[in-house]
Amino acid sequence: MPKAKKVRKFAAVKRVMSSKEAKKRSPQSEPAAPKKDAELVKEIPQVSSALFFQYNRSLTPPYQVLIDTNFINFSIRKKIDLFRGLMDSLYAKCIPIITDCVMAELEKLGPRYRIALRIARDEKIERLKCTHKGTYADDCIVQRIMQHKCYIVATNDADLKRRIRKVPGVPILSVGSHAYVVERLPEVF
Repeated sequence: MPKAKKVRKFAAVKRVMSSKEAKKRSPQSEPAAPKKDAELVKEIPQVSSALFFQYNRSLTPPYQVLIDTNFINFSIRKKIDLFRGLMDSLYAKCIPIITDCVMAELEKLGPRYRIALRIARDEKIERLKCTHKGTYADDCIVQRIMQHKCYIVATNDADLKRRIRKVPGVPILSVGSHAYVVERLPEVF
């Protein structure tokens, strides 16, 4: 009769430490040498004078709203009128703005997004000229809000939202279930 193989129980196996981990954990290891003052000093970005405790005082009605490609697409899917939705969510007059990069991105998407392109070409929406190379809209929008903190960014892109959240004082507008949702807009002063 053959002998049955012994199977180790799950999670009952001891973890083997590598030599690097052993050095880190041993109390005999020497503390790291103090760093020079030149290495500790880092370049601190200049903060906008309009910011006061993370609240941007340059955001006043009429609001200038930078619109991203997917914001228009989600607005169409949720059947929200762009202009009326902006007015209802921000309770003030809004100036929707589209950069050349966003327009190029919409044109590249093809005939499936012709309704979004028609909305973007509306005369009520202002156009901003781009002077940089390439047509990557996310970089263009982030670059604009870093230079001028007078915009509200309308997007549903998770990566772009993450990048914008790192910039203090810039509100984000996104499409919710039946209306637009505003994130980080300061209260009335």
